Amino acid sequence: MHARLRAFVAIADHHGFGPAARSLSITQPALTKQIQALERDLGATLFTRGRHGASLTEFGETLLPQARDVVAAVDEFTHRAHHLARGEQGRLTLGFGLSTIDIAPRAVATFRQSYPDVEVGLEDLPSAVQADRIRTGQLHAGFVRLPVGDDLHQRALRRDHLAVASTTPVPREVIRWLGRQRLVRLARIKGPGLTAQIDRLCAARQIQPGTLHETHDLQTVLALVAAGGGPALVPATAARIAPPGITFTALHDPEATWEVGIAWHPVQHTALVDNFVESVLTLGADDPI
Repeated sequence: MHARLRAFVAIADHHGFGPAARSLSITQPALTKQIQALERDLGATLFTRGRHGASLTEFGETLLPQARDVVAAVDEFTHRAHHLARGEQGRLTLGFGLSTIDIAPRAVATFRQSYPDVEVGLEDLPSAVQADRIRTGQLHAGFVRLPVGDDLHQRALRRDHLAVASTTPVPREVIRWLGRQRLVRLARIKGPGLTAQIDRLCAARQIQPGTLHETHDLQTVLALVAAGGGPALVPATAARIAPPGITFTALHDPEATWEVGIAWHPVQHTALVDNFVESVLTLGADDPI
């Protein structure tokens, strides 16, 4: 029916069967058959033929506006479907965490330059929660601490490590010094990956730093450090969001280092997810993140 309505509109626009057939890239006999079939379906004649081409009957003139609307609606539907199938439209839901607080916004901004019609949502979540939501389809992909399980696709983007954030000098024997400090800490419920990393470092080096303050936000941790509240162990990348006055001393220790990357579902991914992952990996190759 759609092809027949398109033929109807084309003949009305070109005032003849010959020009309409050329515009549709079909033969004139084929176009004639389409109109004849449409007229049989509708039960009345749409055109009269004369020396100067085809003219709409009153019946045809009455139906033409609605036929235009139907053709336009089907064209828009088809256009949108093709864009969705190619991953050029739709909604993308992503997760990110402490270690990727700088990666995620940059990756999304770069992706939007190539795919401006895609709506992107970002949610701050621990890596384990992101992995669970990717498995259940609540997230399309996530920027996470690696690894997150063999059941998910994952690619490393960079390495991160713990650093001491402080407003006072940190001695060369930093590990021994840490064992004597009371730290500003991020609550375990808000940063389970970070606190687990700190626990592994402390267990491996047999130190037990105390706790001075505990808060539920990394930026609040940094604000307390900046206000002289004491040192903190944070991801080195937190330096990018830190207020002035804080120095960061990197801990180059195997137990203080981890990889971060992107994870997505091996089965539930779509062209939209494929496009995003490709964009992230290309950004990582051109401008390491």
